[in-house]
Amino acid sequence: MSNLKSHLFETNAVKVCHGDKPFWLTSGKISAYFINTHFVYGSEDEANVLLKFIDENKDNSLSFPQELFTKVKAQYEENSIYHNVIDEMISFIKENIPVADIDYVSGGERRDWFFSYMVAYLLDKPHITIFKDLSTYVSDSHFEDTKPVSSISGKKVLHVTDLITIASSYIRAWIPAIQNLGGELIWSLSVVDRMQGGKDRLEDLGIKSYSLVCIDESLFKEAFEKGIIDKAQFDLVCEFIKDPDGSMETFIKEHPNFIDEALHSDAKTAGRAQLCIDSHFYGL
Repeated sequence: MSNLKSHLFETNAVKVCHGDKPFWLTSGKISAYFINTHFVYGSEDEANVLLKFIDENKDNSLSFPQELFTKVKAQYEENSIYHNVIDEMISFIKENIPVADIDYVSGGERRDWFFSYMVAYLLDKPHITIFKDLSTYVSDSHFEDTKPVSSISGKKVLHVTDLITIASSYIRAWIPAIQNLGGELIWSLSVVDRMQGGKDRLEDLGIKSYSLVCIDESLFKEAFEKGIIDKAQFDLVCEFIKDPDGSMETFIKEHPNFIDEALHSDAKTAGRAQLCIDSHFYGL
């Protein structure tokens, strides 16, 4: 198992449920595993501290990039997990993408920035910070100078992200933001690919999509063989990968008290369970 894969489990960035307790999602559906890629920043607590900093300071658009860069650079220098992950990303880029052809590295609000800032710095490329409202700011590779940008006509961009699912953020925001500047998003690199079709959607648009880790059965097989997850967890997650809705419908039928227990749990869980019922998921 690679260092990155080990770090994903070590930090709970990839977390597999126990055999009788799938995770509740905000959609009202349930899942055999949960992904918080940004936890490889070092830990869940450290990642949440950085998210809080981002939320509290991102409106200061011109000073924010330098302040955020100072934090992620210090973490890179001090935390071995984050250092390893970033170095693995840099090695992958150098092996798969012609670095000389990259004009800019971009990252979108918010979790992309955990990774895109350090990638831009280590590749010595200017960075485009993209906000959800499609506003864009360009910083030099050391984040010492940041300014609004209106045009990067004809320039080629590598977008760095934490996680790709169905590429909805790309379609909604990141691609249009780069196009609005006259640039072209040529490459995408994610730490994790959930294997839900995002790569194909990007490549249909002519964007080369790369990921360091794919969430598939082989990843969990390695985790099982390393003793990170047990047989019940492995079996459930494999069934889920093959048929997410069908496997969870079977789970609910085999665990008739699961929904009722969720409805009488904490407010967040109860709300998601009620949404599941109201949405008639899993034949409910």
